[in-house]
Amino acid sequence: MRVSRKQVEENKRTILEAAGRLFRERGFESVTVTDVMKAAGLTHGGFYGYFKSKDDLIAQTLAELQPETSPGPVSLATIVERYLSPEHRDDFGNGCAIAALAPEVIRQPGGARSEMTAALKHRLSRFVRVAPGDNDADRRRAAIGSWSAMVGALILARMSDDPALSNEILVETRAWLTEQQSVSDT
Repeated sequence: MRVSRKQVEENKRTILEAAGRLFRERGFESVTVTDVMKAAGLTHGGFYGYFKSKDDLIAQTLAELQPETSPGPVSLATIVERYLSPEHRDDFGNGCAIAALAPEVIRQPGGARSEMTAALKHRLSRFVRVAPGDNDADRRRAAIGSWSAMVGALILARMSDDPALSNEILVETRAWLTEQQSVSDT
């Protein structure tokens, strides 16, 4: 039975969504093509009709995992509050792809690294618009510093098996970032 072009696109979107969730939850090496296709509700045999290889799937999945876009201007404080929340920390499958996958991407072929670099550039460009500073260079420095602190804090909070320490990392990083913003506003 022939599948329509629309159905092919829907299937591919379903595969990419399933792969994105699984990769963020378990990492690239722990997820097989069979796992992805099963999670997408499709047969393993159809995989190569959509992707050349697992590396191709990884690169295309990363391309689809671009940061969300907000409907309008959002303050840095709002972004920090959402990102460094227990809910985001605990949602591996739908959380930040950069925090979940950056350590693995450094070992991937060029396509995956290029896609993750594009996501990083996109995220930084969004942060520059809301970062404090008197000029573009100051705002970019604040954006890079804030984003680096947030990603690092999320990784450390997720890594810890001590719930109190994990929560403290989130709370104290939020407080430190808020303090940094206040200092630059004076």
